[in-house]
Amino acid sequence: MDFDQAITAHTNWKSKLRSYLAKPDRSLVPSEVALDNKCELGKWINGEGAKHASLPEFQTLRTQHTHFHKAAADVVRHADSGQNTSEEVALGGKSEFSSASSAVVSAIMAIKSKIAHHLVTK
Repeated sequence: MDFDQAITAHTNWKSKLRSYLAKPDRSLVPSEVALDNKCELGKWINGEGAKHASLPEFQTLRTQHTHFHKAAADVVRHADSGQNTSEEVALGGKSEFSSASSAVVSAIMAIKSKIAHHLVTK
């Protein structure tokens, strides 16, 4: 997986949660959503991407990705509880989910930039 694919895989979660908010059918389980090693990006972080583990940016990604999955699990919990959770409140720009998601994308971009800079200066 390249960095752009990692961002796409990550951002697909918003679509998944948007659909879930529209119809919370218990197809998502908060305890499973909270796991940061089951999604495509998590598998990459713990597999092929681990070759970048010495970079501080990678450690930031790992931390932010864990935080993101906790925020996503909270969205599922709220939807499952029957609370009237609008998409804007749960996933919008001021939501915990949105902040966590943006932090993950920023971390991926920082790694991509660092590696590109390193390749140019070689």
